[in-house]
Amino acid sequence: MKPIVRLATKDDLPILDTFMDDLVNAERPMDATIKDGKVVYYDLENFITNDDAVLYVVEINDELVASGYAKVKPDSVYLKHNKHAYLGFMFVPEKHRGNGYNKLIIDALLIWSKTKNVHEIRLDVYSTNPSAIKAYEKVGFSKHMIQMRLDINDLEN
Repeated sequence: MKPIVRLATKDDLPILDTFMDDLVNAERPMDATIKDGKVVYYDLENFITNDDAVLYVVEINDELVASGYAKVKPDSVYLKHNKHAYLGFMFVPEKHRGNGYNKLIIDALLIWSKTKNVHEIRLDVYSTNPSAIKAYEKVGFSKHMIQMRLDINDLEN
């Protein structure tokens, strides 16, 4: 069956909450700063109801197989653009990976961004997640800046 890309609805929230749990669990090994226990990255309902955000899903046979959001954010005054669309919650359950669903989500988010007259698109990806980096590069993203961190408690005195 052909995948359907559509706007998420409030009825999708229970499944999307499980997507978020799975995403957090997948990212924990890549990020020592994520708290233990239940973590909520996003206010998903806000993405559904906010005019400056959108949440898309891919559905096959009444099953959600991918998600992603875009949110318009203001940018620094020194940049050539005054706003960008930030993409996040790019998630495909493991059993559905490799089928191009992430690209379907990104394509929908880029079209939506154009309707908001936003042409600068940003996202974050862990440097230790080469498969995600490759997937984003495949659809046109390029590495831009490296964020670095330090926990001074880890330094030896």
